This record gives sequence, structure tokens and C-alpha cells, in this order.
Amino acid sequence: MKKAYPRPWYMPCSLRGKLLLWLVSLHLIAAGAAAWTSYMSYGRMVHTFMDDQMQLLANSYAANDSTPDLQPLGDQSVFKWGAFIVQIWSPDGRLLASSWPKLAVPLQAEPGLRDVRTGIRHDDVWRVYTAAPSTRAGQSRVQIAQSGSFLHHEVKHRALFAALPIVLLLPVSLAVLWLVVWLTSYSLHAVAREVAAQDERSLSELSLARVPDEIAPLVSAFNSLLARLREAFATQRRFVQDAAHELRTPVAAIGLQLENLRAHVPPGDAAERFGQLEAGVTRAQHLIEQLLRLSRQESAAPAAAPEQVDVAALLRESLGQLMVVADRRRIDVGFDGKVAPVVSAPAAELRSVFDNLIDNALRHAPEGGVVDVRLHEVQGQPVVDVVDNGPGIPEEFMARVFDRFFRVPGTSAGGSGLGLAIARTAALRNGLRIALSNRSDDERGGTGLVARVYLSG
Repeated sequence: MKKAYPRPWYMPCSLRGKLLLWLVSLHLIAAGAAAWTSYMSYGRMVHTFMDDQMQLLANSYAANDSTPDLQPLGDQSVFKWGAFIVQIWSPDGRLLASSWPKLAVPLQAEPGLRDVRTGIRHDDVWRVYTAAPSTRAGQSRVQIAQSGSFLHHEVKHRALFAALPIVLLLPVSLAVLWLVVWLTSYSLHAVAREVAAQDERSLSELSLARVPDEIAPLVSAFNSLLARLREAFATQRRFVQDAAHELRTPVAAIGLQLENLRAHVPPGDAAERFGQLEAGVTRAQHLIEQLLRLSRQESAAPAAAPEQVDVAALLRESLGQLMVVADRRRIDVGFDGKVAPVVSAPAAELRSVFDNLIDNALRHAPEGGVVDVRLHEVQGQPVVDVVDNGPGIPEEFMARVFDRFFRVPGTSAGGSGLGLAIARTAALRNGLRIALSNRSDDERGGTGLVARVYLSG
């Protein structure tokens, strides 16, 4: 079997996770592309504007016949405000005047615009425009420079302000996106809850009202499967009910014939074999009754309306009905009711729980044994304990005794293996819980089984 490794975060299993991953990624890529486009467009605009200003300024100085007096510039004006640095050069390449003498950019050989680096620092990049030489002899040359770091800062500053609305709207857009995806997937969660609420007794079709069109074919196919399952379960229940009903009459007739025949059976080996036959017929009658009861419990018909049931009175009725079995096996039955809880449930369902548990205890207790029914509280919660002094249940079979038709190997007690399954089905349907445990050696001594019913679920 291959080992299951956790999936990486970029490969989510859920549809919502995939939608969010792709849509959020596209939003972030779009936001990054918009910011980059804004930066590039503002960079081109700022450079074009400044280049035009440099050319106009250079042409205006180049028109002078004499060397003009230049207003000196400070470092702050050059680097913070982006002031234009004016250089006046002689035709033979000598610097005649400069508005910022610290600039170490020589006269460029070719006229036009270019970027010049004078060092390795960020502030050592300059945008330079060199005016074309004049056709008049002896006319000075003009060169205009501007800080490249100022231009870069200006472009970045303007692009940031342009992209600020996108940055502010991005979290809102992502929140709206998450909400839309969540609302879209909520309908799928509603369908999942409807599916989880289904059981073999109520396989209703799922509603297509809130299902997206892309998921509707899947839900329709599932509804078709539920319809086939309903028909299969109904056919199975009808078969069990019909078979049990058909078997009840002939088996009862056989029981009556055996009852009439008992007086004519001679003692000895024939009587012993007759007793075995009678026990087998009795067991078959019990099995048929259990099958009918299990089939009714699992039928698709709605359960009876709950009522307020006095548990103590119900237990006394159950014990009264089963005293015939107890007397036949000379079992001492005791009842200890320390509390009197009232449970909201159909009385017939509660009777099914307690009747099967008490009947199971009477069958597994040895002849002349003891079965106690205790109604008390455990940690403030009302419980019913059905305790016998039988052999108990081996720990390896404790988890299987609620399975239908399962009987602990080697047990000598009669039964069909359905009693505990019927009791648990009825208990779960009414919010009760059954827990089995073997008796430990206490002041009473002996072994046995404790079947505890938690009345509050």
C-alpha cells in the first residue's frame, strides 16, 4: 500500500481552495502588472517632459553670444528638487561656467540625450543633454544635466500614488472574492449536510433548488442512486416481513402439535429427543418474532410520536412480562429503583430496548442464577443497569456482540443473536446509549455482564 503524503499548499484538494488559489493569484498578478505598467508609463512621461525642458533650456542659453552669469545651485536643489545644471563650454572643450561646479560630467562628443555615470553610487547617474555646436565661429557649447536619482525617485513617487487605489482596493477585492467563492461552495455544503442526514430508513431525494448548474447532473445521478437503494431496501424488508409472517403460522402450529403430543411420548430416550425438538421449535419461534421486530424497526415508516414515559414503571412491566422465563429457569430477578426519571420517547421503543436486554440476561444467566435491574444515577446522569451472573463476554468479542446473528462461540444459551442488535437500534433512534462491560469481582463476588443504558444519550 502506497504511503499517503500530504499535498503541498499549491495543490489543494477542495474546489474552494483551488478557486481561491487561482483567482487570488490572478488578482495579484493583475495588480502587479498594473503597478508595473503605471511605473513604466509615468517613467516615460516624466523623462519625456524633463528631456523637453532640458532641450528648451539648452537652446535658450545657446542663443547668447556671451557667457551668461549662472545662478549657483546647492546640493539640495540638485538632488532633492531636480534643478537643471547648466554648463557652458568653449568650442575647444574648456568649461567656462557651471551652475553646480561639483558636476564631473565632461562635454559629450555627440549632441543629444544620454545617461552618464560618474561613479558607483546611486547619485552618480546623470541625465545629460548636449546641444549641437553652432554654425557661428567661436560660439560656446551648452550642456544641461539633471540628477538621475531624482528622476528615478520622481517616477517611483508618481507611480506609487497612481497605484495606491489599486493597493487599497486589492484587500477589498480579495475579501469580496472570498465571499463569492464561499457563497458558491455553501450550496455544496448544504448538499453534503443533506447527504449526511440520510440513512437506510429515510433515503429522500436531494433538492436541486440551490445547486449550481455544474453540480446538478451529479446530484441528479445521486438521487437516481438513492431511488434504487430505496427500492432495494424496501424489497429486502418486504421479503423479511413476508417470510417471517409466512413462517409464524406453521411454526406455531408445530408448537401446538408438540404440546398435544407431549403426553403421548414415553419416557427415556424418546422423551429426551422430544425435548430437544421442542427446544428447537421454541428457538425458531423466538427467531421469527425477533426478525419481525427488527424488520419493523428498520421500516421506512415514521416512528411513533414520543411521549413522557416513566422508566421505573416501564421496567416493572418488562420484568412482569418476562417473569415466565425467569420462573422456568429458577432465576432470582431483582429490581432496585433509586430514581424515577421520565424519558421523552415512544413507550414501545423503550420496551424493545429493556425487553431485549433483560431477555438476554435471563438467557445467559445460569439456572438458579441472579438478574438484577438497577435504576440509579452515575455522575448525575440516570442509567439503567441490567446485571447477570452469567459467563460474561470475552473482551475480543465485546465489539461484535451488537452485530446481527452474532453469538459468542461456545455459548450454551439459546437465542438468535438479534436481541442486542435490536436493542441498540431502538436506543440510538431515541437518543440513548448502551454500554456493555464484564462484572469485576466486588463484594457480591462472581462474574457476569453489565448492560448499562444511558437515558440521556
